[in-house]
Amino acid sequence: EPTRGIDVGAKVEVCNIIGSLVENNCAIILISSELPEILGLCDRIYVMHEGKITAEIDSADATQEKIMHAASGEV
Repeated sequence: EPTRGIDVGAKVEVCNIIGSLVENNCAIILISSELPEILGLCDRIYVMHEGKITAEIDSADATQEKIMHAASGEV
């Protein structure tokens, strides 16, 4: 969770760094409970429930509702 517990300015800086890495063809594995952050930064989203992947969601199809549904284990 790279932005947990930091101020808004630092969050922007972290997001900018992640964006720069992506522009340079770097793959990023982001683990976060901040759904807006996930939706804004990720191309592909894997959701886990009780230690198992319950969904793979493309960013174009991702919504907070789909992520929460998969995270609840109701998939």
